Amino acid sequence: MSAFQQPDPRDRPARLTVGVVGAGRVGPALAASLQLAGHRPVAVSGVSDASRRRAALMLPDVPLMPPAEVLGRADLVLLTVPDDTLPGLVQGLAETGAVRPGQLLVHTSGRYGAKVLDPATRAGALPLALHPAMTFTGTPVDVQRLAGCSFGVTAPDELRLAAEALVIEMGGEPEWVAEDSRPLYHAALALGANHLVTLVAQSMELLRAAGVEAPDRMLGPLLGAALDNALRSGDAALTGPVARGDAGTVAAHVAELRRHAPQTVAGYLAMARATADRALAHGLLKPELAEDLLGVLAGRAEGTPGTHGTEGDAG
Repeated sequence: MSAFQQPDPRDRPARLTVGVVGAGRVGPALAASLQLAGHRPVAVSGVSDASRRRAALMLPDVPLMPPAEVLGRADLVLLTVPDDTLPGLVQGLAETGAVRPGQLLVHTSGRYGAKVLDPATRAGALPLALHPAMTFTGTPVDVQRLAGCSFGVTAPDELRLAAEALVIEMGGEPEWVAEDSRPLYHAALALGANHLVTLVAQSMELLRAAGVEAPDRMLGPLLGAALDNALRSGDAALTGPVARGDAGTVAAHVAELRRHAPQTVAGYLAMARATADRALAHGLLKPELAEDLLGVLAGRAEGTPGTHGTEGDAG
């Protein structure tokens, strides 16, 4: 063992007092992470019973109080409210004089950059946009998941180092995102993560309807491998009946979905069309097979199951 030992964060003096406005799933987890790094949470605001319970679980002994009072106590304030609520909250806090000069004001919205904090910046606040690219449960496991989590960071140039330092203290990896790229950045994350949950939930429902007793156990290894392959190889990882041009199989899928789960048909067709376009563009789907397939996806033909392709796989 080395003679030099890292000091326990609890033995370090708190460098910043931390406040949380909006005790949803994100704010308490970030504040708890900052606490592990030696900062000191001093106040949190939450309206719903669920928010109050979450604050008590994640930040025990930290008092609940109105947003303006949170700002009055904290050097660093986390604004962790829904995207659509954020602009009005910032405007209101600035207009009521709650913002103090030199105060670090951090929001965690993926949609917005630092400019949404302009009303507070004019009052002297230091604006930072730190968006963790992670899903949150509202439980202590979220603090562990921040280790290695990428954060979309947007801030004025003079605050860039401060923003990146805070992310690193929370265990994250800073990724700089330009102000005008924030909406596209957020759309990309929503497309991948939010829609993935919907797709997996629908797949599990269909497997249950097909008589599979443990759809989660069946899907886990398959989806894990698909995700790993996609992250490593991109479109080259495409497989399954659409990428192979098996129009008959796709037609059979659509017919079964219309019969057993009509609410899933629109999503299946949309994703199949997108997959076909990408497979064509990357030379995976043979043009001579694409016409029948695209006809099925457009509803122009029912197809005959099994007319194309002999290579089987799980996709």
